[in-house]
Amino acid sequence: MSIIIGLTGGIASGKTTVSNMFIEKNIPVIDTDKIAKELLSIDTEAYNEIIEMCGDDIKLSNNEINRKKLATIIFSNEEIRNRLNLIVHPRVKKIMMSEVARYKQMEVKIIVIDVPLLFESGFDKYVDETITVFVNFENQLDRLMSRDQIDLEYANLKIKSQLPLSEKVKRSTYVIDNSLSILETKKQFLEVLEKVESKF
Repeated sequence: MSIIIGLTGGIASGKTTVSNMFIEKNIPVIDTDKIAKELLSIDTEAYNEIIEMCGDDIKLSNNEINRKKLATIIFSNEEIRNRLNLIVHPRVKKIMMSEVARYKQMEVKIIVIDVPLLFESGFDKYVDETITVFVNFENQLDRLMSRDQIDLEYANLKIKSQLPLSEKVKRSTYVIDNSLSILETKKQFLEVLEKVESKF
């Protein structure tokens, strides 16, 4: 038996920190962001569809997609964001489910799927339990502006493009509050892991 956990959170909430804690415990993490990035490699089907949708202006001099430019477009244009999701999400899901099947065949007990848009994309229906990494809005805004070197207006735009963290919290099996210290986050992580492992 395997338990599949969907790990999510808001942008700059610290989801990667918790993801790394699972990896440190030798628990496999399927990173859907990484899968999506690989899908956008030059001359893949998804790459060609995005170029067709956004035009050659979205390309860098080496023909790779300018991810910063693409992000600016999708965070400010809901229609293009939805079209991009229709291009990327089905392909990500196919690879994700293949990875889940592989780990199940290996009889791995806990499989984590790291999905920033877990609820927005409907990927929560493919997992048994969910964890949301929460951070208060002020911290989220400060961390995002500092991490991405962006202004307040663009930071707000990015945050508002996702389901509110409060809504993700309501839908989750577990919540890890990452507003405080890394030690406190680790403590909550271990408590959640203990609850999951007690089911075997």
